[in-house]
Amino acid sequence: MMACGRVGRISIRVRAMTFTADFLFAYERLTVRTASISVNFSDPGRDVTHSLTNLVVILRVMSDSKALIRQWRLLRLLADARHGYTVRELQTEMGVSLETVRRDLKDLKMAGFQIRENVGFRGVKRWRVEDFEDSFQLNITDLLSIYVGQQFLEPLAGTAFWEGQQKVFRKIRGALGEAALTYTQKLVRSLHTTRIGVSDYSQRWAMIDQLMVAIEDGFVSRITYQSDQATEPAEQDIYPQGFVFHRGSLYLIAWSVSRSAIRTYKMDRIEGVQATKVSAVLPEDFDLAGWLEHCFGVFRGADDELKTIRIHFTREVARYVKESEWHRHQKLIPQADGSLIAEFHLSSTQEIKRWVMTFGPNATVLEPEELVQEIHRDLSRMIVKYSESTAVAR
Repeated sequence: MMACGRVGRISIRVRAMTFTADFLFAYERLTVRTASISVNFSDPGRDVTHSLTNLVVILRVMSDSKALIRQWRLLRLLADARHGYTVRELQTEMGVSLETVRRDLKDLKMAGFQIRENVGFRGVKRWRVEDFEDSFQLNITDLLSIYVGQQFLEPLAGTAFWEGQQKVFRKIRGALGEAALTYTQKLVRSLHTTRIGVSDYSQRWAMIDQLMVAIEDGFVSRITYQSDQATEPAEQDIYPQGFVFHRGSLYLIAWSVSRSAIRTYKMDRIEGVQATKVSAVLPEDFDLAGWLEHCFGVFRGADDELKTIRIHFTREVARYVKESEWHRHQKLIPQADGSLIAEFHLSSTQEIKRWVMTFGPNATVLEPEELVQEIHRDLSRMIVKYSESTAVAR
């Protein structure tokens, strides 16, 4: 970093891989389908804020855009290389063909990155990413805004973006100085995010990275996984499709080889990842966003049949329910007495059942009847448990 001559303004030499937004905004108006926040960048500021506020980050990869993950890795190499790389050095680092390296370099240049080929000693050509110094300047309030908002990016710990973001924050700290940082901490304390039920993936970056590479290369991964009902971990072969960050936890959506179906795996329960060179087979028309469309989170029913769920909310909680979007296709119907009926069409009732029960007596499922009976059984068991605990306490 270096200070400009004008008071109160700092110019940051931001390289393409140092500031995540540079990569994302270069694909403006595109829905990024790789290791990135799943938003449409026609209005970047609004959509990014919306996604991070709701803490639902979808890291998804489609068959027509897997190259973007590889290009992200390429940008990381070029941005961190002081003297650049030759095409053959890039081939070795990336483990791909020379043709693929040249095609990716061309694509990145067309996307708007300042990719330059410099001729050095004995005519050796080296590629690097030029700095954004002349066209990318942030004033002091821009820096403070980014620094204060860093806590909202904590859910990305362990993902491909985390290292780049930490570089940005280190540079901002160096530019501001100790006195300004002390003042900034007062601003940080005025904006707090809760961390109830939030998982920490900073120590799982290696496994996440291996799974991202498997997504890119189209290979099967062998994971050691212990489900919530299993007594011990077991190995299984999967074909990773993408990640979903939901309610404080990261979930892997993958094709299970043994089950011949798409399954959901919680990253916290994956104890090991082994790479293979076995090519994965999956229907070409698989779409992660479409697969999640009728989920009330990250779990989908065993069949494709949609269930109509209708829930009555009392007047006491009706406003709270109306204030948020709980599902993309929700239908909220206000009632004359101030209560509310919510209607959803979902493939599974597993997650919405838990949500409904958090409202206690202020929410009643009207249909389907199977869900009504299931909740009734759960409540009956709860009454028995509480009765037993009360007797013990006496």
